Amino acid sequence: MSLPKAITYTLKDIYALPDGERAELIDGRIYSMAPPNRIHQKILMELCFILNNYVKVQQGSCEVYPAPFAVFIGKDDKNYVEPDISVICDKSKLTDKGCHGAPDFIIEIVSPSSRKMDYTTKNALYSDFGVREYWIVDPVKERTTVYRYEEDAAPMIVPFSVPITVGIYQDLVITIAELLN
Repeated sequence: MSLPKAITYTLKDIYALPDGERAELIDGRIYSMAPPNRIHQKILMELCFILNNYVKVQQGSCEVYPAPFAVFIGKDDKNYVEPDISVICDKSKLTDKGCHGAPDFIIEIVSPSSRKMDYTTKNALYSDFGVREYWIVDPVKERTTVYRYEEDAAPMIVPFSVPITVGIYQDLVITIAELLN
């Protein structure tokens, strides 16, 4: 007797979701997304403001997008994510539908329902597909885990009270605790 065949979902299934229902697609598996809480949204808004303002002041070429923003991270139709914040420096990856390829910098703000996804599943996905830098901002543990995949270094775990240099910019420093005041 053979085992039942595992269902592999595609972008077509994501687009068929009912209006208002958000989900991500990783390696052909659909993961539902819960609505974010107030602290999540406060951190998201503040980080987007800082990053977008930095890019404007520096007259940089990168663009900053908060969720919901579609990232078609692989070349197939089995990977679709909506990172909390995506910074894309190669504008050729951008279309009206979102980003086709890996953003340069991704930030995920951990929610109770997203903890395993952010620390394991998405970490592996982002590393495999060429994201340069990935931050996991964890309000419950009051720390940020910083991955700089290009440097092939161990992740850094930084308390919210300690300033973090943004690796893709080097002259931008963010202290998460200051965003919560």
